[in-house]
Amino acid sequence: MTIRFTKMHGLGNDFMVIDALRQQIHLEPNQIKTLARRNTGIGFDQCLLVEASREPGIDFFYRIFNADGQEVGQCGNGARCLARFVHHYGLTHKKTLSIATYTTHMQLTLNDDETVTVNFGQPKLKPEEIPLFANHQAILYQLPLKDGSSCKVHAINVGNPHAVSIVEDITKTPIKTLRTTN
Repeated sequence: MTIRFTKMHGLGNDFMVIDALRQQIHLEPNQIKTLARRNTGIGFDQCLLVEASREPGIDFFYRIFNADGQEVGQCGNGARCLARFVHHYGLTHKKTLSIATYTTHMQLTLNDDETVTVNFGQPKLKPEEIPLFANHQAILYQLPLKDGSSCKVHAINVGNPHAVSIVEDITKTPIKTLRTTN
């Protein structure tokens, strides 16, 4: 199978971006995993498929697949690359785009300085909207870790769930892999 694609990157994430408007694309999770391998494939964090809009008022629908082949609902760095991609390849000449994924709608603006602004809309903070197993909404949540320690995080959903930890000085904060008990 021949796939026309562009390799892009944004703030440390790299992407295989595919125009699924001008070519027929159907990738299975195992094919995405193979393509994502850095030593034998193209190598990427995520594969982005640009598709036709599925609803009025939306310019493009796009699908996001992690390197393990699983589809996810959001990626801000990927959205910025998507805006540059559709403009570069003449899929649109608009400077402000409305795009959708299966979890969210976003507005992307191509700025005069060649940056892209992403408006995710109103973030979701209620535990059931994140999703987060919590009895009530809080500013900070105590996240238990497998090593018996815990970490305080802010929980938010901007199309996909995030746990944000605020630190005084990142250079003085030990980085450890967070493995939750759930």
